Amino acid sequence: MSSPSESLHRALGLSDDEFDAIRSVLGREPNHLELALYGVMWSEHCSYKSSRLHLRRLPTTGPHVLVGPGENAGVIDAGDGIAVAIRIESHNHPSAIEPYQGAATGVGGILRDIFTMGARPLAVMDPLFFGELSDARQRWLVEGVVSGISGYGNSVGVPTVGGELTFDECYRSNPLVNVLCVGALPIERLVLGVASGVGNLAVLLGSRTGRDGIGGVSVLASAGFSGADAASSDDAKRPSVQVGDPYEEKRLIEACLELLDGGYVVGIQDLGGAGLVCATSETAARGGVGMDVDVTAVALREEGMMPYEVMTSESQERMLAIITPENLDAVRALCDKWEVRASVVGHVVEGSVGPDGTTRGMLRIRNGFDGEVLADVPAASLADEAPLYDRARERPATLDALRANDPTFDEPVGSPNDDLLALLIDPAWVYRQYDSQLFLNTVVGPGRDAALLRLAGPGLPASNRGIAISTDSNPRWCALDARGGTALTVIEGVANLACVGAKAKAVVNCLNFGNPEHPEVMWQLSESIDGLADACALFETPVIGGNVSLYNESGGEDIDPTPVVGLLGVVEKLVAPPPGWNWRQGDALVLVGARHAIGDVAFPLGGSRWAARRGKRGGRIAGVDQKALVATVDFVVGEISSICAGQVGDVTAVHDVSGGGLATALAEMGAVTGIGATVIELEGHGELFSEFPGRFVMATSNFVAFTSRAEAAGVVTTRLGTCEGERLHVGSMIDLSVTQITERRRDALVDALGALS
Repeated sequence: MSSPSESLHRALGLSDDEFDAIRSVLGREPNHLELALYGVMWSEHCSYKSSRLHLRRLPTTGPHVLVGPGENAGVIDAGDGIAVAIRIESHNHPSAIEPYQGAATGVGGILRDIFTMGARPLAVMDPLFFGELSDARQRWLVEGVVSGISGYGNSVGVPTVGGELTFDECYRSNPLVNVLCVGALPIERLVLGVASGVGNLAVLLGSRTGRDGIGGVSVLASAGFSGADAASSDDAKRPSVQVGDPYEEKRLIEACLELLDGGYVVGIQDLGGAGLVCATSETAARGGVGMDVDVTAVALREEGMMPYEVMTSESQERMLAIITPENLDAVRALCDKWEVRASVVGHVVEGSVGPDGTTRGMLRIRNGFDGEVLADVPAASLADEAPLYDRARERPATLDALRANDPTFDEPVGSPNDDLLALLIDPAWVYRQYDSQLFLNTVVGPGRDAALLRLAGPGLPASNRGIAISTDSNPRWCALDARGGTALTVIEGVANLACVGAKAKAVVNCLNFGNPEHPEVMWQLSESIDGLADACALFETPVIGGNVSLYNESGGEDIDPTPVVGLLGVVEKLVAPPPGWNWRQGDALVLVGARHAIGDVAFPLGGSRWAARRGKRGGRIAGVDQKALVATVDFVVGEISSICAGQVGDVTAVHDVSGGGLATALAEMGAVTGIGATVIELEGHGELFSEFPGRFVMATSNFVAFTSRAEAAGVVTTRLGTCEGERLHVGSMIDLSVTQITERRRDALVDALGALS
């Protein structure tokens, strides 16, 4: 007959082997509270037990890296005494169940990751992935998610400056909501989530603790949905979605930054996934100390909460600060000023002798500081010693057939004019719900290649520097070649930064994949990580943080591999805006970079939006010349950064060639500036719509001087034509008025959403 613990551990998401490992760690049977602690901390979302083995292959160090993976956010030295923190996270499963609160609390959580490091959050980006908009439920999800992001971000006072919007049938039952945040701080304010100093106090700041979000990381983010319709099959999971309060978050931001400026804090950690157990065990483990926690000292918003509920609740807007006893009165006074609750819930204690005879820091949960011990477990066993799985990996059996079904060699059907119009979509309806100008630091906002911000804010040293951020993904590429597709995604991100004059300095990633118990998914994940490592090594851009979101499946169907790459770049001197897409009448149009892909096919259409629109999911993706690519990116960075530095130049517009190919890039630039172009004859549908990064459309007022500089840099250029008139003429294939292009691009998303306003 099984014990109560043996029947409970499976309900908590723990396997039989994991239950045995817990018994071995403790040297005894765990009680119910202890099992609950391990259940959330050893969940896939918290422990990365399926991915840690592979993530070790990523480059994570560099001379400018101050904090790498493992902390709440990565941090780089941006110069002038300023550090920049960046983090990306997912809130996929909560958003599928409750789109408004799922997305809103995703924003709240990523903000806390940033100001936990001592940085003031400066901007947010939101890569979003949904099913096709012909489905009414997808339109409901889009509206709910966008409302959640805007409702929280606008209220807390942090601008949303960009993101992505992808529609594909593979996300119908499992949408993806990823959020990136960047912040800045004086380098001397940098603080880590470490508990130290025996006798120091653990103070819980912010909201009261409730039942919202209990077990969220294990119930939602560490398991797939059971049926094709997440809304109907998983209603029982709704209580696991947290509820956010942006006004509490705003007060918490200001209080925490003032605490840090006052030198009152030894260490600080946000309460995100797994709540109080995560914050206490991680800070104790990092400091090599123990911690006694009194569950009765935690301020509650609901009566009758059990200890396991108090410890694992993911209620939002909470932080754990480690302070010295002599600073307690000052901390309380400062928190009172900002109307932020502050409760002493724990003490830092010396390590204890464990069952194996070694001294370890213990996390001890008590009913009163001197009361009954409810749980007594090694802190490091929760925070750092979850099982590590080398799960089976298997190349998908269908991959060869998929690659062989290459749309590149299909006989083109239909009008190139219609094809181009069908690919145009302006995400302006989404980003107009967001305030992108808060702080007045936004130089380039949503809708362009990358966002560009002045590196300025309260408490920062004076500086003329700027930072650029972008998020990029291409699941169509990665479904065909997870390694190559991920590498191309990084390249596209680097190219986007180049368009605003920024050199890439660091990468963060959000790896959204299906069920890791499926060998094909683990193969895709492993390949994707290698592709990420390849491209980061090429551009010498370390990976300083990230997130892995697994079990993105419904009814046994996995999403396409969707690694989202966030890039952070620095502009050394930002006193003027970059040229953007605003070509001028009479300018010469130039393609900068290799005109053809390397390999057997000059213009592959595998993984392109043009092919996907026809239901063609197969083919091969492009190869690129790495040496030529680096030279091209460096050249573009040099050209645009000189304009940002205030130098007069002849470059009037720049746009990278990405989704939708060269034709779409030309149409987007024409729609923004209102001026048409006459372009040379291109090599058929392939050159119009092929997608491979490292190419740029640039406009110049002095073609000879511009191409001479490119030639001196060893960069290939092709004269495409001239900016002129009111129509886009591309050889004999495309002839559209700029007005028609602009109207189609402007109205496409609103029409698809059912005229939402």
